[in-house]
Amino acid sequence: MKVAILSGSVYGTAEEVARHAANLLKEAGLEAWHNPRATLADVQAFAPDAFLAVTSTTGMGELPDNLVPLHSMIRDQLPAAWRGLPGAVIALGDSSYSDTFCGGGEQMRELFGELGLVEVLPMLRLDASESVNPEADAEPWLAQLTTALKA
Repeated sequence: MKVAILSGSVYGTAEEVARHAANLLKEAGLEAWHNPRATLADVQAFAPDAFLAVTSTTGMGELPDNLVPLHSMIRDQLPAAWRGLPGAVIALGDSSYSDTFCGGGEQMRELFGELGLVEVLPMLRLDASESVNPEADAEPWLAQLTTALKA
């Protein structure tokens, strides 16, 4: 199973979570691919069997600038070959911004829905006001994701 990890980060925390996820998925026997500067052509060349989005939230619940171009390219083209593939989202945010908490992750969930991806786990919300080590906090959820993708 080939898993494409799409990520967006402002200060690097979401990138660290994405890299950690890639390592854990590889250790579990899956083929994980992560390129924080990926284009749509890069993702299509990898030919994924599943998707994981890892993104922080910026501004008023928006995607980080480095994920916006890929998000836009995917939304513009909506690759039909991805319909029905499994997908999941890890969202990073700060719950003190209650109205926009994990808004970047919500945008990726919406995109995955438009693509026709099947959400295999509820979105993981990592709260910066509670989490000291988001990589470690994501591990139990990532273990569940691995199990779901291997089923």
